[in-house]
Amino acid sequence: MEEDMDEGQTQKGCLECCIKCLGGIPYPSLIATILLYAGVALFCDCGHEALSGTVTILQNYFEVVRSPVDALDVFTMIDIIKYVIYGIASAFFVYGILLMVEGFFTSGAIKDLYGDFKITTCGRCVSAWFIMLTYIFMLAWLGVTGFTSIPVFIYFNIWNICQNATVLEGTSLCLDPRQYGVIPLSEVKTVCAGTEKFYKMCESNELNMTFHLFVCALAGAGAAVIAMIHYLMVLSANWAYVKDACRMQKYEDIKSKEEQELHDIHSTRSKERLNAYT
Repeated sequence: MEEDMDEGQTQKGCLECCIKCLGGIPYPSLIATILLYAGVALFCDCGHEALSGTVTILQNYFEVVRSPVDALDVFTMIDIIKYVIYGIASAFFVYGILLMVEGFFTSGAIKDLYGDFKITTCGRCVSAWFIMLTYIFMLAWLGVTGFTSIPVFIYFNIWNICQNATVLEGTSLCLDPRQYGVIPLSEVKTVCAGTEKFYKMCESNELNMTFHLFVCALAGAGAAVIAMIHYLMVLSANWAYVKDACRMQKYEDIKSKEEQELHDIHSTRSKERLNAYT
């Protein structure tokens, strides 16, 4: 009997510990972090592969060659964007962890308000700093989303031209990368309908895959924007809760101090009356 009771208490203790641990998880911050990681991963992976596909299309079908000198051509720009993608992936992996840690500490500050944990001014400043930083990152991701929509628009036009040239025979449709600023105006790299290169490019997997990869990268950037907005709501709510909790904590300290003073005054008067009576 005693062994069964001990085993039951042990199971009950483990259950209460698990419930307490699950209750301490900041689920809004966790959801925002998962959405941020998914969006950043989709943007970085698909964007990197789409840029590689763009290089293949320019070299194989438009016969664009890399500049032999250190000039800022389209291939150099693509390499720079790839390095930027590497930096974005690393930076937001770390930033997501920091926001999760901030969510855990803020939740702990709220739940342990009446315990030994004390909310400090530094904690409120950190929360305010994360709000400002997240707002800046949200604006940055809005810019990234707008920038990513440009290649989606370009590839949609190319795909549309391929579809129209296939359906309407005898049409004079041409693709000129100079229209999009890919190559200098002095170079002529036009591919027109009816040529072998045009049909090979339209039927190739590179064009279809690159177009869909850019669409996925755009979706990932949009998911990152939604995650930043979600983080802003969570951080703003946490900051408001912490600020209110700090005020409540000051009120409880003042109330406790006044009660102690009243108790001391009452004790002093009781002693004076006792001394006067004796």
